[in-house]
Amino acid sequence: MKITAAIATAPKADFELADLQLDEPRADEILVRIAAVGLCHTDLVARDQILPVPLPAVFGHEGAGVVVRVGANVSKVAEGDHVVLTFRSCGVCARCVAGEPTYCEQALALNYTGCRPDGSKSLHRHDAPVSSNFFGQSSFATYALAYEANVVKVDPAIPLDLLGPLGCGVQTGAGAVLRALACPKGSSIVILGGGSVGLSAVLGAVLAECATIIVSDPITERRALAMELGATHVLDPTVERVDKMVRGLTGAGADYALDTTGAGPVMESALASLRPHGTLGLLGVPSNPTQGLPGLASTVLLSGYTIKGIIEGDSEPDSFIPELLSHYLAGRFPFDKLISRYRFDQINEAVRDHHEGKIVKAVLTMPDPVQ
Repeated sequence: MKITAAIATAPKADFELADLQLDEPRADEILVRIAAVGLCHTDLVARDQILPVPLPAVFGHEGAGVVVRVGANVSKVAEGDHVVLTFRSCGVCARCVAGEPTYCEQALALNYTGCRPDGSKSLHRHDAPVSSNFFGQSSFATYALAYEANVVKVDPAIPLDLLGPLGCGVQTGAGAVLRALACPKGSSIVILGGGSVGLSAVLGAVLAECATIIVSDPITERRALAMELGATHVLDPTVERVDKMVRGLTGAGADYALDTTGAGPVMESALASLRPHGTLGLLGVPSNPTQGLPGLASTVLLSGYTIKGIIEGDSEPDSFIPELLSHYLAGRFPFDKLISRYRFDQINEAVRDHHEGKIVKAVLTMPDPVQ
């Protein structure tokens, strides 16, 4: 079928809107009309080939829309269902069976290769293949193919133009606090970076009833929003030494630190902000592929630090996304305050505003979006 998609053709180049051909759904596939899709830093990391998905490619992995058709083997959703799209997992490996789909043993093949596991691509332009199946969806498009493992059915009363970021950025930040770190009530946490993931972590820390929630970000507006969302303190890392300030606010340091930047000096600062036996969670994808872990081995050993890599907030999407939505509907999780809407044809403007720090989370709405 004919669709419109935003194609990445070269690293750091603007996305190009073009007509493509999308395969009809196979027996295990679900055709979704995309109503809106979030713009995530990971999409840009892939476009710029830090994640080497072959170009040309269609990215997008925070889709939300309505099921149009399902393959013969699909029973989880049906035509007309409203869904959020998230990462894909195999469902049968040891990690998936243990309820840890973010660490699926087939994660790379299912999310980052630009094709189906059999090597075929579901997208074509003028009969030439275009990399597809990014996170099992490639939702920078008016329609996308997804799978039972990465669709989550949602209440049709909730506007779809809010929901896409739950599939990655929001569940990553909130899940890091509520799932991966499991911060207990009364604990202290410092969050490095006030983008969509960091501010979602703030929302998660409020739900967890952390006593001290510190956010470090150089952008004034993001620090102000962090306070509005429930942070107890904010720091400007361009004028304040973060670890020194955190120790001043907490005594011996924070119980938990969460880095959302992937930047070496910021990770070092995060580790130095911890009290003995504290835990550092790493969420950000480093722009330098050879970036090492923060800290000297002797420091980590003598302080009893834990350094924990976190993917997608250690979320199990079928349960965690509905949980977050229940908090949102009850007024306890206002993630909508992070969102700025753009038309799909404004994708490159959204990317520029993202890079310049003018917005927290861009959501691209499709022409005539499904309500």
